[in-house]
Amino acid sequence: MNKKIDLKEAISIGIGGMVGGGIFAVLGLAVSLAKGGTPIAFLFAGILALITSYSYVKLSKKYPDSGGTVKFINQGFGKTIFSGGINNLLWISYIIMLSLYASAFGSYAPNLLELTHDIIIDSHIYASAIIILATAINYYSIAVVGKIESYAVIIKLVILISFIFIGAYGLIGNPNVAQLAISQWEAPIKLFAGGMVIFVAYEGFELIANAAPDIINPEKNIPKAYYYSVIFVIVLYIIIALVTVGSLPFAKIATAQDYVLAEAAKPMLGKIGFSIITVAALISTFSAINASLYGGSKVNYEIAEDDELPHHFLAKVWNQPIGLLITAIATLILVNLLQLESISTAGSVGFLLIFGFVNLVGYRLSKETNSNKIIPLVGFVLCITATIILIKQQYASNTIGVIISIAIIGFCFLLEWIYKKSEKKKTVPNKELK
Repeated sequence: MNKKIDLKEAISIGIGGMVGGGIFAVLGLAVSLAKGGTPIAFLFAGILALITSYSYVKLSKKYPDSGGTVKFINQGFGKTIFSGGINNLLWISYIIMLSLYASAFGSYAPNLLELTHDIIIDSHIYASAIIILATAINYYSIAVVGKIESYAVIIKLVILISFIFIGAYGLIGNPNVAQLAISQWEAPIKLFAGGMVIFVAYEGFELIANAAPDIINPEKNIPKAYYYSVIFVIVLYIIIALVTVGSLPFAKIATAQDYVLAEAAKPMLGKIGFSIITVAALISTFSAINASLYGGSKVNYEIAEDDELPHHFLAKVWNQPIGLLITAIATLILVNLLQLESISTAGSVGFLLIFGFVNLVGYRLSKETNSNKIIPLVGFVLCITATIILIKQQYASNTIGVIISIAIIGFCFLLEWIYKKSEKKKTVPNKELK
């Protein structure tokens, strides 16, 4: 049964989707790339998310559908090899996001309990275990996934906002505040590239599109849900970045890159603060894995339903779409093969391209959606430009991440091309039978 969603719940879907594992996973990476300009890098990424949310608002109001992004791409481009490739990329990007969250969980967990004497082995054990646990919960009950998500949103926001207030107080007289000076910023192009690598921390607002058909008073509440959640998260991330860079020396941030938020709580709250933020990170990443597993399997099912993947993906295993099992197995493989920066780069490239094409749909359907043509067009140009800059900048320092990103994109379109060709052969009547 469909449950109607009020404005508060719709906003919490957006905030919960964004403030998942993203900030815990990529904050240290952002600082390593942007140095003192980290808050500006988060601002750049946030502005791009806000511009894109305009297209999502207009498309969600005109075409409310639980398929969300999948439906928008098909609406704009028809059911073609191109739209199928983009939708496949969305599913693969979910798997990449799951790997990112699991990687963050694996980085934080050994700080509370070491299993072996090797931190790398520990992180892989924890990352793999949490994927298996979340998959089991998704198979057990979707209602449990929803409950975990609703409680987790409150817990992580309370802890993060407390961290901001306590951390801001701790900046008084802290010599590391000097690191925020403009002289400590990276070059503008590097700041922008840094913002794009961590763009994955904002991608979750698109989950509002999946809830759009059930939102009460959609004409008023859909725009509010998108804009309020994105603006809130932009402000939250910028303040977290200010507190982190102002609390710890760059050298310390570099050594604690994978769990930097917990390390940033130490100057004011000591070991207790470190442990509290670590627990918040574990809760956040766990809830994000839960929700993304559900979302990823749903995307896979929607694509198959729209004839852009074989109908085998409509099959069910233990009363859940087979896509859930495939998504979980693919995540397990990725998280144990790739480094955090490569996962983040691949995820950001995927979502920048997807959001770029959603903006292009917004531009192409501006008459039908009664929207301003310029904003989606600017969003499209910025997303594509950002993708090119990100690939160019990362190629020098993270060649593997860039090669993986391009290979994934190529694989998604090749998969769709092969499927469409095989379907065409099946549907062409056999002339000999005529």
